[in-house]
Amino acid sequence: MIPCINWLQPFLALISSTLLTRGHICPSSCLCPDHHTVDCTSQGLTRVPDSIPLDVRRLLLSNNWIPWIPSDFLVLYSDLVDLDLRNNSLSQLEPGTLSTSSRLVFLDLGSNNLTEISSGTFGETRSLIKLRLGNNPYLNMVGRDAFTGLTSLRELELERNGLMALDVMVLESLPSLRMLRLEGNPWLCNCYFAKLFVWLTENRHKLPQGMEGIECSLPLDGRRVPLSLLSEDSFRECRGALTLTDYLIVIFSGISVSVAAIVASFFLASTVHCFQRLSKGSKGDEEEGND
Repeated sequence: MIPCINWLQPFLALISSTLLTRGHICPSSCLCPDHHTVDCTSQGLTRVPDSIPLDVRRLLLSNNWIPWIPSDFLVLYSDLVDLDLRNNSLSQLEPGTLSTSSRLVFLDLGSNNLTEISSGTFGETRSLIKLRLGNNPYLNMVGRDAFTGLTSLRELELERNGLMALDVMVLESLPSLRMLRLEGNPWLCNCYFAKLFVWLTENRHKLPQGMEGIECSLPLDGRRVPLSLLSEDSFRECRGALTLTDYLIVIFSGISVSVAAIVASFFLASTVHCFQRLSKGSKGDEEEGND
C-alpha cells in the first residue's frame, strides 16, 4: 500500500498545482474577489503580473504603468471576457496581440500613449462588443483594416485623440456598430474628410452627442466649427478632386494603355512586315515561272 501511495504522490502534486493555477492563486498585490476575477487596479505595476489564473474571465489592470502587452498574452487566457488596461503607459500594440482571444467582449485601452492602430491589431476577434480607445492624445493614425473582422462590435470610442483624418472604410467594415464617439479630435475639414462627413451625416444616430458634438478646423483660417453647421455643399469643391488613390489609378491606367498600344503597334508592324515579305516572295516565284 505504501509503495502505491509513494508512486501516486507526484501525480497528486501535479494535479493540485494545476488546480491552484486554474483559479485558486491570486497574484501578489492583486485582489481576487472570486475565482474568475483578478483586480490589480492602482498597484503601480510596470508589467503584466505573473501567476494569473488560466481561467480568469475579468482582468482589471487599470491605473498602472504597464508599457506593453506580451504578444502571446491572450493565448494563455482563452476564457478572458473583460480586459481593462485603461490609464497605463501603452505606446503601441503589436499586430495580432489581441487577435487570439475567442471570448473577449470588453476591451478598454483608453488613456494610454498609443500612437497608431495598425491593420491586423485585432485580427478577427468576432466576440468583441465594446472597444475603448479614447483619450490617447498621440493617437493620430488608424489603419484602414484596423477593425476588419470585428463583426460583433457595437460600441467604439475614439474620442479625444489626435486624429485629423480617418478613412471611412474603417467604419464601413463594422456591420454591428451602434455607438461611435469621435468628439475632441483635431479634425481637419478638407477634401479627405468629405467622405467621412457624408458617412457621419447618414449615421448621426450613432453619435451620442450628435453632429454638434464634433468640430473640425476649416482649411483657410483654421477656425473650428461644429459639423452640425456644415453640409455636403460645404465640400462641393471636393467633388472633382482626386485622392492619392485616384491619381495612382489614373497613372497606372495610363501606363497600361501605353504598354498595350506599344505591344499592339509592334504586333501590327510585324504582321505587315511578314505579309510584305510573303508578297515579294510570291512575285519572285511568278517572275521565275514566266521566264
